Amino acid sequence: MELDQELVSRVQRGDSTAFDALVRKYQHRITGLIGRYIADWSECQDVAQETFIRAYRAMPNFRGDAQFYTWLHRIAVNTAKNHLVAQNRRPPTDDVDAGDAEQFDTGIRLRDNDTPERELLRQEIERTLMRAVEALPEELRTAITLREMDGLSYEEIASRMACPIGTVRSRIFRAREAIDAELKPLLDNDTREHTPT
Repeated sequence: MELDQELVSRVQRGDSTAFDALVRKYQHRITGLIGRYIADWSECQDVAQETFIRAYRAMPNFRGDAQFYTWLHRIAVNTAKNHLVAQNRRPPTDDVDAGDAEQFDTGIRLRDNDTPERELLRQEIERTLMRAVEALPEELRTAITLREMDGLSYEEIASRMACPIGTVRSRIFRAREAIDAELKPLLDNDTREHTPT
């Protein structure tokens, strides 16, 4: 975080290469966050680019009251919602918090560069994901499906499942943990294969 503050200070002094470093550091996290609001990958990339443009323009006003990523996260959420409204699409009623968004960072790596090997891996991950969801207990499977497939808010899911919002959040968290456990070996193997030695 001190590095972020140093880079922000350099940007505020006119060093645009410092902003490039911030973009490289956070572009995957921001694109993953936006992907929670917008399903289309090319739209996500456009909105992520718009997020960084807005952040760059607003950088002189950044006072450091919050961590840089928290500030950037807020800009991304607002940009994604504005994009949906401009497209006459309904934005979600509840926001993705910074911790929640990080659950999806791993999936973003798979979209970085399309090769035949990547496509095979993507298909394998899709199959593993479907098996993992099918293997979940019914209440977890229903909660995660309503959230991720149907795009319902926590409040809407709680109403549909007739349980408190805290229970919904817990079920979705447990479902994600179970799914992540199934996907981890594939993602770890992919990381090892694509890490330069």
